[in-house]
Formats: sequence, C-alpha cells, structure tokens
Amino acid sequence: MTWEDEFGIANTLALAGWLALVLLPRWRGVLLVTRYLIPGILAVGYAVLVFLYFFKVEGGGFGTLAEVKALLSSDPVLLGGWIHYLAFDLFIGTWIAERSDRLGLSRVVQAPVLLTTFMFGPIGLLLHLMLEATLAARSAGTSHTTQAGATP
Repeated sequence: MTWEDEFGIANTLALAGWLALVLLPRWRGVLLVTRYLIPGILAVGYAVLVFLYFFKVEGGGFGTLAEVKALLSSDPVLLGGWIHYLAFDLFIGTWIAERSDRLGLSRVVQAPVLLTTFMFGPIGLLLHLMLEATLAARSAGTSHTTQAGATP
C-alpha cells in the first residue's frame, strides 16, 4: 500500500464522518462514530506514523519553521500531519454540532459552520464561538432587561 493509498483511506474515513455529522439525525450512535470511532481510528494511524517515522527525519522538530519544514518533507510524517488535522477537525465538528443542538440552532445555521470547520478547521471553530458568544450576549441582555424592568 502506498502513502497515497493511505491518504485516500484517511480522507474517505473522515469524509464519511463529516457526511454522517451533517446529514444524518444526531442519534447517539452517529455521535459515537463521529466523536470516538473515526477520530480514534485516525489517531491510531497518526500514532503509528509518528512512532515509526517522526524521529527518523534528520533536522526535523518543532523549534523552528525550518525544522517543521524538514519534518513535512517526509511523506509518512506529512501524512501523519494530515491525519492529525482530519481527526481533530472531526472531533471539534462533533463538539460544535452537539453544542449547536443544545443551543437550538437549526441545521441550516449549523451546516455552513460545520462545512467551514471541515475545510478550514480553526475558522469554523471561530465562527461557532462567535455565534455562541452572540447568542449568550443576547440572552444576557434579555434577562438583564427583564430583571431591570421587574418591580421588587
């Protein structure tokens, strides 16, 4: 099996998780798959790649941009880095979906945030956090107005 084959398998697995998260009802089983099963499988693949190849890259490390560049010049380490993103983004996407459900946000509102998280991880998280903060501020303003207008 080539690194390209493994890349394709990881992408397909992650995409299946994202499709389930966005399109399927959020039953407990679906959430267990998107929160634990798929990120767990990806994490195992990541761990194997790190333990087998990370320490073999000459000049690689995290101390400088040049060291990171050296790490990512290795196909198995680069694949590990990609799998790292896939696992964490899906985990965070599931977290966002669950919090959005609790906030009562419709799937129409959630879908663009989840798509952004799928494509651009931290930007999707930022969108969700801004949306949640906006809702919290509105809620606090509403309860403050209600409390201020109440008679003792």
